Amino acid sequence: MAIAKKHINPEDDLGFGRQAVAQRVINRDGSVNVNRKGLPLLSTTDTYNHLISMSWTKFWLVVLSGYLVTNIVFAFIYNLAGIENLHGADGKTTIEHFFDAFFFSAQTMSTVGYGHISPRGILTNSIAALESMLGLLAFALATGLLYGRFSRPSAKIAYSNRMLVAPYLTDQKGLMFRLANRRNNTLIDLSIDVIFSYNDYSDGKTVRKFFPLSLERSKASILTLSWTVVHPLDEDSPLYQVTPEELKATNANFAILLKAYDDTFSQTVHSRTSYQYDELIWGGKFTPAFYTDESGKVSLDLSQIGSYTDAKLPK
Repeated sequence: MAIAKKHINPEDDLGFGRQAVAQRVINRDGSVNVNRKGLPLLSTTDTYNHLISMSWTKFWLVVLSGYLVTNIVFAFIYNLAGIENLHGADGKTTIEHFFDAFFFSAQTMSTVGYGHISPRGILTNSIAALESMLGLLAFALATGLLYGRFSRPSAKIAYSNRMLVAPYLTDQKGLMFRLANRRNNTLIDLSIDVIFSYNDYSDGKTVRKFFPLSLERSKASILTLSWTVVHPLDEDSPLYQVTPEELKATNANFAILLKAYDDTFSQTVHSRTSYQYDELIWGGKFTPAFYTDESGKVSLDLSQIGSYTDAKLPK
């Protein structure tokens, strides 16, 4: 096949070694496509990282679920200890007794204490004291998680949803994709790596091979608008004269690794994504994503990062 069999660097295998894979090495959202097994069912090894990196929707569901479950548990405990030990709980039915205990639990946990319902007796007061202590710890933990989520530096990069095989220079072709910063902060000292990988049948077995692709420009001093990353498809490229059919047959993948310095947080941030063989457009050209408005100010349209038109490739 046309894919080159040289310039293999075993250190650029992204940690996957030579094991053949049938899926993405890196997902589009930047997560690594590896399932970890063998940990205990209730392991807390990755709890903090999971809580500060999950989506906001999942995070608030976890917080609200924990809050509701805790109050429900203490409501049952107060009922087991005797609803008559909650002074002011004037419910008549079992359901009303439960809700009296539930809302008393919510007031105790948050240390609001409206005073309408109060505990009496050593047992009920001990339960309320324990719950108030747990409430203080829980709210402190939730505050720390919120701070961790807001303060964690991260890069929000918009990538084109397709890679293009496009006309390049006068009579050449180039493999290219486009990216831009979603935020208004400043990213400086950017560097990017593109790792091409494919399954190859060698020595009687299928192995995964990796090629770092040379780029027209792999570094940028500052990212103000969009950046079109280009790999020239010349004779030195492992993709020279490769066909779409060959990429499909070998389950080809392109991993994108971006590193930059965030001027706001004064820390280095990273971003990752990948493109599969079926996300390549053969014969396309990116359309401009920025323009100058009437006042003369340059505007970047992030919704147009992936926009392109058809283009004829040179032979």
